Amino acid sequence: MQVQKAKHVEALTSNYAVAYAVKAADVDVIAVYPITPQTTIVEKLSEFVANGELNAELIHAESEHSALSAVVGAAATGARVFTATSSQGLELAHEVLHIASGMRLPIVMAVPTRAVSAPISIHNDYGDVMNARDTGWVILIAASAQEVYDTVIQAYRLAESVYLPVIVTYDGFLMSHTVEPVELNEEEEVRKFLPRVVRPYTLNPKRPVTMGPLASPDWYYEFKYQQVLALREAYKIAKEVDAEYGRRFGRSYGVLETYRMEDADYAIVTYGGAAFGNAKAAADMASERGIVAGVVRVRLYRPFPTADILKALAGVKAFAVLDRAIMFGSPAEGPLYKDIATAMFMNGVDKPALNVIHGIGQRTMYVEDMYKIYTMLRDQPRKEVIFMGVRI
Repeated sequence: MQVQKAKHVEALTSNYAVAYAVKAADVDVIAVYPITPQTTIVEKLSEFVANGELNAELIHAESEHSALSAVVGAAATGARVFTATSSQGLELAHEVLHIASGMRLPIVMAVPTRAVSAPISIHNDYGDVMNARDTGWVILIAASAQEVYDTVIQAYRLAESVYLPVIVTYDGFLMSHTVEPVELNEEEEVRKFLPRVVRPYTLNPKRPVTMGPLASPDWYYEFKYQQVLALREAYKIAKEVDAEYGRRFGRSYGVLETYRMEDADYAIVTYGGAAFGNAKAAADMASERGIVAGVVRVRLYRPFPTADILKALAGVKAFAVLDRAIMFGSPAEGPLYKDIATAMFMNGVDKPALNVIHGIGQRTMYVEDMYKIYTMLRDQPRKEVIFMGVRI
């Protein structure tokens, strides 16, 4: 009889969960520059390297732009790499986001989200990562420390399968600095899940190539279209990687997570940990009070999971999208709402749908706020943008 190994569970913040996942992935190069609330990720990784627990080159860069540039160079040689940033750091590195995806480099970057200046805020919303949504990176949004750990590991398999960089993002402070139990995998098993892939084109003095050169109008368009096709392929591969991870380690998440959606009349669609947790509690409250309510959490944000969203919302009478970022000047100021509205329009679906903006700068979101959204969907279904929780 085979004896099952005892589970190894640690009390970790989501930031530390990232560090443990990166260590398990056996990365070669880490480029670091500290910025709140990301700093403890690279502090823990520095500790792992200093203690000899992780055999990696740790590059102390002078800015986030340089940190991402360093892993671009390392990834171009075939190394497995990691970096992390937040907020203004992600904005400073924005130029390099396009370079990393355009060069088809399998970089993994963690982004515990933080509001963007000005005015200065060290608190949470998703304005920073939403500014990166159209840069050609795969974006996965986690909702617990356990999921953060699992998703970082999955991200390496996904990135190295489709030759695209991946952002793993989650709530800054609300998750990055909150301790939860996390089940850690055996590192040997993680490395079997992440076999080293020999990429066909890397910087190698024995076989010289040029990477990222000037592209004339004759070819630039074709390079960009290849990124389009790669992201479309990433939709399928993300599902396959998640399913295989579930078979090996007993945890999988899908591209969406649903709650009480089997017969829901009204739904809230959102992302991240804090909003999803409160929305689930509000769905319970609404159901106890006679409103058949459910929740949909988007985990894979880029490429956008259109087919899964349409399926999840097919049976509802009306829904609300709870966004924690603002697209200033857009007809619908919420980025997730705009994506869902576009997906529905292009597929001939028309439903009442509220775009609710909340949690900006970590404004407290109450369960009662979420419950109120359900009552609005029931009592007066319509299409409208609502800034909830703001003083007017």
